[in-house]
Amino acid sequence: MKFENYMILEFPSKSTNEAFARSAVACFAAQLDPTMEELGDIRTAVSEAVTNCIVHAYPDTIGTILLRARILKDHVLDIVIKDKGVGIPDVEQARRPMFTTGGADRSGMGFTIMESFMTSVEISSEPGKGTTVHMRRRLQRRGGQ
Repeated sequence: MKFENYMILEFPSKSTNEAFARSAVACFAAQLDPTMEELGDIRTAVSEAVTNCIVHAYPDTIGTILLRARILKDHVLDIVIKDKGVGIPDVEQARRPMFTTGGADRSGMGFTIMESFMTSVEISSEPGKGTTVHMRRRLQRRGGQ
């Protein structure tokens, strides 16, 4: 698929990098002139995906998270967040609201939140090899764009 612009980030799965990732994507998305609500939705979805990598993909170690964002035609922001962690044995179960493997302090709402804020969310995973979350958000055209 053709894209108008892109960025790629790679960073360690440290909790301090969650804020960096969501801010970087928000700054990149700013070229589409999103509303504050759209930016907030994008930041939240990225935050949930990166947090999943930190908490679930690499529970006992620091691994690598790859983030790619692209601007596609028709005002679409395309985001891929990928890890090479433990993977998800049952993606459909993991997508169910309130399901978590992260213990009592986790809500199990990460994928549900991503799905509610993005136009589409696709998840692929293989145990022992990692997980890829592919999200898209079609942004409203404003002004003379």
